[in-house]
This record gives sequence, structure tokens and C-alpha cells, in this order.
Amino acid sequence: MKFNLSAVLLLSFLFFSCSITAQKSYGDLYQPTADAAVDINALSAKAKAENKHVLLQVGGNWCVWCYRFHDFVAKNDTLQGIVDDNFLVYHLNYSKENTNEEILAGYRFPQRFGFPVFVILDGDGHLLHTQDSALLESGDGYDPKKVEGFLMSWTVEALDPASYEEKN
Repeated sequence: MKFNLSAVLLLSFLFFSCSITAQKSYGDLYQPTADAAVDINALSAKAKAENKHVLLQVGGNWCVWCYRFHDFVAKNDTLQGIVDDNFLVYHLNYSKENTNEEILAGYRFPQRFGFPVFVILDGDGHLLHTQDSALLESGDGYDPKKVEGFLMSWTVEALDPASYEEKN
């Protein structure tokens, strides 16, 4: 079987160009040079003032599933509304340039679940929950009901004892 070298090269170029464009379609979600400790402390204080929690999405610009999750939530009005109403989001970098090892150790090594992994913090910056993103998938992508259940389970209201008091 003969291969047309120019066709193979052209197809290869198009494939890699599309892959790079798809991965960078949001710009750089993760900032390897950011001072994540300072950023997270500031975001926690803001979350406390706004009666919200912090949602850390741990991953990297190399992680296609990180971009898929970001895109999945952004394109789903219900999920984006839940996030906007209840969380302040921070994309915590994990890459060869910066693993944020010390920060992740303080959150009990969430990277053990793979990427992306989600960490929920309260307004004081305390760890409330770590979520393995694989448990939010169904078939070839994320499941809207699973993601909604995860998010709703970790809102300020969901953790407020007053939400569970019997009304007489």
C-alpha cells in the first residue's frame, strides 16, 4: 500500500493544530507561576464574606479532562448557576512547572485521585471535601445529575444545621 507523504503530513499537521487549539480554547485555566497559597487565602476570605465555599479544581493546562469539566459546567445553565451562587472557583495548578506540593499536602494529597480533582474549602480555608472526578462521569463524559448532586451537597446551606431543623 502506497502512502501519499504530503497527505499524511497535512493530516498530521491538521490533527495537531486542532488538538492544540481545542486544549487552549479557554486560554490558560491554570497558572503555574501563581502564588496559589496567597490566591486561595484571598479567595477564602472573599467566600466567607459572600457566604460561599471555595471550589478548587486541581489540574493543569495539559489535562484535557480539566478543560472538559470547565466546558461542561460553562455550557450547562443549571450547573453554572449552582457554581455562581454557591462557590468561588480557583484552578489550582499541578504540572511539571509547579506541583503545588506543599498546598496539596495540606489538603491530604487530593492528586491521588487523578485529575481533575475537586477540593471544597469553607470560608476559613478549611478542607471540607475532596471529590474524585471519575465518580462524576457516565459513559464518555460528565453526568449532569452527578455533578449537580456533588455541588449541591457541598453548599453552605447544605452544611448548615438549621437546614435540617424540624419546622413545627
